[in-house]
Amino acid sequence: MTTNAHDARPLLLGTRRSKLAVAQATWAADRVTAATGRAVRLVPLSTEGDESDAPIERFGSTGVFVTALRKALLAGEVDFVVHSCKDLPTAPEAALRLAAVPAREDPRDALAGPAGLPGSLDALPPGAAVGTGSPRRAAQILARAPHVAVVPLRGNVDSRLARTATGELDAVVLAMAGLSRLGRLGEVAAPLRPDIVLPAPGQGALAIECRADDPATASVLATADDPPTRLAVTAERAFLAGLDAGCTSPVGALATPANARGLRLDGLVAAPDGSTVLRSAATATVETRAEATALGERLARALLADGGAALLTTPAGTAAADPRTRPDRPARASQPLGRG
Repeated sequence: MTTNAHDARPLLLGTRRSKLAVAQATWAADRVTAATGRAVRLVPLSTEGDESDAPIERFGSTGVFVTALRKALLAGEVDFVVHSCKDLPTAPEAALRLAAVPAREDPRDALAGPAGLPGSLDALPPGAAVGTGSPRRAAQILARAPHVAVVPLRGNVDSRLARTATGELDAVVLAMAGLSRLGRLGEVAAPLRPDIVLPAPGQGALAIECRADDPATASVLATADDPPTRLAVTAERAFLAGLDAGCTSPVGALATPANARGLRLDGLVAAPDGSTVLRSAATATVETRAEATALGERLARALLADGGAALLTTPAGTAAADPRTRPDRPARASQPLGRG
């Protein structure tokens, strides 16, 4: 679809003010303009999650980074918004439409920090201070490397990496996608394989929303949609919804191609202190969003039945304790589910 950029007013794109959010919004805007010729202007907005230094899990609700953007969208102040897909609540919002899920960046997490940092969690020295603001990452780090100390961490990518440069932290764990979009892959000691740290549902993908009653804008934005990414993210988010867990819960999921028409979904539920980690996988032929949703729901039911329900009721906030003070209990893996 092509349009003369001078024939219509610029579309207004609401975005968080952080450097990463602006980079993501700019990337999405450029894709829309390149595909349609429609100009896009960014409108920076503030969110509760950006304005507070409190740990994310203490906000007590999902959508901490998206609520303000959605309010501006529903009020007609902007035409569409861009979120990190992993921040998007799973509960449907009838007045909004998920118009596009563009092609995904690298979904993995990464161990990052100063030059000379070992290239694996296992190689970090005893007592090494590893910073993260994610209960999901903290639980898996502690399960894999009980000899390190996990330190709670908030702030933007620059401020987090700065704490390794000063020696306050030995390393931080961040998303590869964010580091890539900010041009900071040079500070990655090593990507963390999904079998070591499973990403958050939707990690590395963007979610572009517009109003449900604005089909013209939805049509423009649809040019940025990537169907394989949309199916993968749909399965991951259905898994998260099936667990009735929020984006700050120690839950991971990643869908990857299994064959020409198949999708493999890996899922994880963990105790906040990493003392127990339940993992399982399911594979199915997936060609529609309904099939992707069914795959995610099936894996969620399996992990809930295998002990995930009890883990999700464990109080948060214990993951930052020095792992050397807790009993050393091994992670446990569930058996993969069969094809459905």
